[in-house]
Amino acid sequence: MSKILFVPFRVLSGLLAGLIGKKLFEGLWSLLQREEPPDPKHRDVPWRKLVPALLLEGAIFRAVRGIVDRASRQGFSKATGSWPGERRPKEA
Repeated sequence: MSKILFVPFRVLSGLLAGLIGKKLFEGLWSLLQREEPPDPKHRDVPWRKLVPALLLEGAIFRAVRGIVDRASRQGFSKATGSWPGERRPKEA
C-alpha cells in the first residue's frame, strides 16, 4: 500500500531532481567552457566535445536522481512509518 501512496512523491521528486541536475550540469559546464553545452541536434558539434558532455550530464543526472529519490523515501518513511520499497537488494 505504501508503494501506491508514494507514487505522487516519486513523480514530484523526479521533476525536482531533473531541475537540480540541469542547473548543476549547466553551472559545471560553464566553468569548463565559455559556450553552451553541445547538443546532439546541433550539426556542427564535434564528437570529441559531444561525448564527454553527454557523459558528464548523464553522471550528474543519475547521481542527483538517486540522492533525491533516497531522500524522498526517507522523508516518506519518517512521515508514514512505512518504507516505500524493498529492504535490501535481491540476491543474484
